[in-house]
This record gives sequence, C-alpha cells and structure tokens, in this order.
Amino acid sequence: MGVPSFFRWLGNKYPKVVVKAIVDQRDESTSSPNPNGMEFDNLYLDMNGIIHPCFHPESDEDGVQPTSFEEVFINIFEYIDTLFNIVRPRKLLYMAIDGVAPRAKMNQQRARRFKSAKDKELADAEEEKLRRQFELEGKQVLPKKENEVSDSNIITPGTDFMDKLSNALRSYISLRLNNDSGWRDIKVILSDANVPGEGEHKIMSFIRQQRNFSSYDPNTRHCLYGLDADLIMLALATHEVHFSILREDVLNQEQQHANCQSVREMTPSSVKSGNRKASIVKKPYQLLHVWILREYLELDMQINDPPENFKFDLECIIDDFIFMCFFAGNDFLPHMPTLEIHENAIDLLMTIYKKEFKNLGGYMVDMLRVNDKKSGFIKLSRVEKFILLVGAYEDKIFKKRSELRERKLRRLCLNKDSLEEEIDAGSSATDSSSTCTLPNGEESEAPSLGMFENMHSQIIENTKEFKQKLKDSIRRKSDLFKNGDLGTDKVRYAAAGYKERYYKYKFSAEGPGDIESKRKEVVKYYTEGLFWVLLYYFSGPPSWTWFYPFHYAPFASDLKGLGQVKPKFEKGSPFLPIDTLMAVLPPRSAHALPKVYQTLMTDESSTIIDFYPSDFEIDMDGKRFTWQGICKLPFIEEERLLSETRKLEKELVGEDRDRNKEKVDQLFVLSTHNMASQIVALFTKENCPIKIDNSLCSGISGFFRLHENASSVKGGDNKLQEDSVLCVGYELPNDGPHVPRLLAGVEFPVKVSELSEFAIIFMSLNGLVHICLFSYLFNVMVYLLCHCVYG
Repeated sequence: MGVPSFFRWLGNKYPKVVVKAIVDQRDESTSSPNPNGMEFDNLYLDMNGIIHPCFHPESDEDGVQPTSFEEVFINIFEYIDTLFNIVRPRKLLYMAIDGVAPRAKMNQQRARRFKSAKDKELADAEEEKLRRQFELEGKQVLPKKENEVSDSNIITPGTDFMDKLSNALRSYISLRLNNDSGWRDIKVILSDANVPGEGEHKIMSFIRQQRNFSSYDPNTRHCLYGLDADLIMLALATHEVHFSILREDVLNQEQQHANCQSVREMTPSSVKSGNRKASIVKKPYQLLHVWILREYLELDMQINDPPENFKFDLECIIDDFIFMCFFAGNDFLPHMPTLEIHENAIDLLMTIYKKEFKNLGGYMVDMLRVNDKKSGFIKLSRVEKFILLVGAYEDKIFKKRSELRERKLRRLCLNKDSLEEEIDAGSSATDSSSTCTLPNGEESEAPSLGMFENMHSQIIENTKEFKQKLKDSIRRKSDLFKNGDLGTDKVRYAAAGYKERYYKYKFSAEGPGDIESKRKEVVKYYTEGLFWVLLYYFSGPPSWTWFYPFHYAPFASDLKGLGQVKPKFEKGSPFLPIDTLMAVLPPRSAHALPKVYQTLMTDESSTIIDFYPSDFEIDMDGKRFTWQGICKLPFIEEERLLSETRKLEKELVGEDRDRNKEKVDQLFVLSTHNMASQIVALFTKENCPIKIDNSLCSGISGFFRLHENASSVKGGDNKLQEDSVLCVGYELPNDGPHVPRLLAGVEFPVKVSELSEFAIIFMSLNGLVHICLFSYLFNVMVYLLCHCVYG
C-alpha cells in the first residue's frame, strides 16, 4: 500500500484522526506527565522504521551522514530517546526488529534489494561522470570513501550489522534503565533480527496473545511507532480501542526542511560545524488515534439499504474495511492495475460496498471464524460479487487515467523549453558563486594557515554543490517524461483489446484459450493470496512458504470464479537468517554473507547462479518514474536453495554460526522491579520456562526462560545488586485464536464533538459540491430570514 498516498487520503477524508505530537524540548524528566495530554501504558517500536532513516538519512548536509556502525547506533539511540520522550510509556517498551519474513514478503524484499543495487550502480556511474566534470572546471571536492554503511542491504537478518545492532541495543537498554527515571519502572522487550517475523507483526502477535489472558486490562493504552500504512490496518485488526500510531509527519517535513535550509544559509560556518546535533533537522511527528478513526468509520459506513434482519456491527464493518483495502495494495501481492489510492480507489471501494451491500448479502468476512478449517471466515461468493462490481468501472478508470497522462505530457512539452532555461540559469548562477578563484600574482614560500582554512572551506562548499547536483541529476533522470523518454505503452489500457495485450506481454499468453487458462491460474493464486493476507493480519502467517508466483496481478474484472477457490496452506517453517540472505541479496551485496556462502551467488559454476542475475529486466511499460518499474527476477526455488546451503551450515563457526540461529525475545527489567524476584529464581533451575506471575508483571503474561544473553544479578552474598539490569528470554504462549471483538470492560474515549453524519458526508464531497451546498444553504437562510421579517 502506498504510504504517502494512503496517509494523504486519510488526512483529507478524516481530518481529526491525526493530531500534531508535542515534542518537549526542555530538559524535563520522562517520568513527568505526558505533554500530549494523555498517558500511554505501552510503546511499541517497529524498529526498521527507525534503522533505515538513521542508516541513510535523506539529508546529508553538514556532515551528519553516518560512515560507521557506531554512528548509526548513536543516531538510533537519539531517535528512540525522542520517541520515548513523546510517548513516555508507563509499563512496557517493546522494540521489534524485522526478523526472517514469510516467503510472500521475501519476494518483495528480494526485488527491492536487487533494484537498490542496480540504482546504486547507475548512481555510481553518474557520480563518476560528475566528478570528471568538476575536475575539468577546477573544482576540488572531497574524495569518495567506501565505508561500513555504504550498502543499506546489510539491514537484513543474519548480517554482522544486525548482530552488532542487537548488542548495542542491549547496552543502550541497560544504560537507560539505570539512568533515566522514566525507564526505571517499565519492562523492556527486545525482539531482534534472530526472532522470526516482521517487526510490526511480532508486535501485533504480542498484543493479540495478551488479550487472551483474563488478567489483561481492556483499557490498556497502546502507542505504536512506524512508517508503514499497513500499521493502521493492523491496529484496527486488534479491535483495541485505546490505540494510537506515532509517525513522522512526512507531508510537513519538506517545508520544515526548506525552512531549516534557509536558516543554515544565514548561519556562520563556525556555528554550523560546532555541534553535530544542532545540524540534524528536527522532525515533526503526528499521532493517529485509532478510536477516532473507528468513530469516523462508524458514521461513514452506515448501510442505507440493508438486507432483512440486518444488524449493524462496527467490528464487522472494520474487518470488511481492512479486507477491501487489500485490493488497493499490500506487501504480499502485486499491485492490481485497476486501483490506485491517489485516484480515490478506497472511496470507490467504500461507495460500492455501501451501495451494493444488500446485493452482496451481508458482510464479506467473519473473523470470529478465523480458525474454521473450511475457510468460513471469507464469504467468497460475496467477495466475488463485490470485486466484479468494482471491475465494472475499469474502462472508465483507464480512460480517465489516459486523459490525465496525455494532459501531463502536453503540459510538460509546453513547459520543457522554459524549464530547461531555468535549470541552465540556476546552474550558471551556482557555478559562478561557488567557483574558487585564488588571487593572481601572489607568491609565497609556504601557504599560510588562513589559506589552508580557506581552501578547506572551499572544498567543503564544492562538495555540497557536487552532492546537490548529483542528487538533482539522479532525481531528474528518474522522471522519464521530463527526460523526453515517453517509454512504451504496449498494453494501452484505454484502447479496446487491452486485456488480450496485458496477458500477452505480462503472462506470455496468446489466443482466447491460452488467455482464459492463464486467467484462471492467476485468479486461483491471487485468491489464495487474499486468504493468506487476511489470516496474516488476524492470526499470523498461515504458511511460511506460500507466495504468489507471478510478477503481475489480475484485473478486478478478471476475478470471475474466485468463489470456487479452496486454498490449503502448509504451515512450514521460516528460513534461517543466512538462508534469507541467500534468498534476498543481490551479488553486489555478497560481502554481507559468510565467506563460505559467497561463491554460491558469485561463482559462475554455482548450481544456483541463475538466482542471481547480474542484469535483469525492469518493466517500465506505461510507467513515468523509474522507481515504479517492476523487477522481473526469477523466483527462488526453495528446495534447490536449501539443498546447497545445508551443505555449508557445518562450516559455520563462531559469530557466523550464532547469527544463523533462531532465538526468542529478550526481556529487561531493573533489579528493583516487582518481577525481579521471580526472574532471579529462574537462574537456580534447569532451563525450563517459568510462567509469569500476573500479580507481579503489571501488564504482560507469558513465560520466562534462560537466554544466552541472560544476566544474573546476584552478588557474593546471594542478594540482588542495586540498580542492576536483569535480562531473560521471553516467550508468548499460544493460548487460542485472536478474538476480533471488543473486550468486556472497555471504556470508550469521549467522542469528538464535531463529528456528525452531516460532517462526514460533507467532507466526502469535492470542492465544487461544497460551493453549491454553501450557496444552497445561504439561499435557504435568506429565504427563512425574509419570511420571518416580512411574513
């Protein structure tokens, strides 16, 4: 699902669901009341949404771009400190790093990493070209340096970086528990990259399991940090009312960054270089409150013409809303060509759902039956009716899309000359202002210290100019339209016969019989995918090994026969971390593997070398931006891959062997915590789990067990040492399925007073209708006023 598009849609349609988060900049203790006006019990961090921005920040001005693991770790610690200060959890902090993902997600990870490697190759070539240009112009810049963080693909389970990050986080947690008053009474769980599962899904699994315990407080206040749009759907799927999502305010960041840039330009260089923290752009944050979104959905999803004996159930409506949004995009199935969020696809889905609800016959999913072996949790006949009704709009959608494309092309053609003149003028101005011209005719036996300083300052300025030009060049080349490359449009969606062309070029199927056969096969796997994604959101992966075996999705109108599919999933087991590296990394990132594995993806004699093409097709048909291209990589064949890696496992030693293990979460508390006495008792027993005493735990249930990083805090006198940190393994029980309904005893927040059915309908209308409605209401008011005055 497109993150910016979805949040923009959500913010425009339901404006009160998002509020600005207050970041208290004062040196105030995190144990003080929350400046955002509410207290949270639990804070969950989807750590990959923190690791990536800290590893390769979008802004590298003033030298804040990290060059070593240590600098990345420092950035991560500062980032967590900021988030902790905003939320100030009182019971639990849960840090979840992405571990091994299911195969359905690994295929997407593989495409991203191969695409990233190819983009890096092109960027390197562009950089080399620009360096030669600067050299010819006599502009000296800092040399290019390869460093520990040159390849972001190492942010993958099984690498040395991820192992060192886990160790660094353990030290950070211990330091904060000892020295920050806001941390002293909380529990901290670290689920690192050796614990299988995506970070956000490990968090949701934790919440779902906690809800099954009688000791669970239904009014627990959750706050989850992360950047993925899917987090909203996952939060809704918990059916927890008191849930907020913290995220960066991406839409306002660009403006703030521009303002900060202006400030920098007016700031003396001596101040700029003085403090590393001062050079980091402060990010705005926002809180999305799920209970307000639930309130909006309750008003906006009313069924005006329901079936007989229909009872409106908001929890069922929410489940259906989550399910229908899968058609607009998800991380596990290729994007359906019919629907785009920025084209109001979700509005279309909601409108058809409400209008045709009676025709559908009721709700599409019943997640109370999530464990039904006959798959009764999806009413496939209703889903088929629904998606075919959506498909009836396809021709109109494609024609409108084509018209917009043609309009943009005409506008770009008209503005091309003036745009190029502006770019050239800007380049000339930049060149003249930043060229270093040394005084002529001055001779000296040895340059002065001041001259060295001036030269260094000029080199820094030249390097900034170089980096900006490189960034602009890469960005400009990513827009094919602005480069005059209109690309190909083989399918021509707006012209008759687009389906035949689609199956010919995307699936190599020709002729009515071949196309129909392929359509049925694609529909079968796509339907299985819908089952898989729905189960993943509500109960965990139904299969670790299942994946959609095509690079393209069907049309909405092609999903005929969907109701006849009866999927059966084999649970399987997750890959080991190093097997995951072999499955998702390109040859350019082979350095992240243990040496004994590297030749499998780099040596031409390797029996699986076909999994690692040095060149591969990126389908740009009908696309404008290079990042929209579809990587047509061969899918990994699990049996072939594992047969090769199993031969090498016995050769792993030391840290390499340790990084390849599957592990459990780690729980940290201070020795003064109520749970300490029970944890210490674990060290006197054999390595068997101990059930957590709910009277001591204050908010979590599960089991302790010894962990390889477990730390005993007994002193020589067999007593707890003051202010020591305990670390043990933590495991969740599997005590039953998630119940996707409100729990007894939940207390609802006060509803947003301005919300009303009229307000929801009004916000759903476009600007022209707003004007007409205002005009109508104004005329009615004038009429009533005149009637009252003159009778």
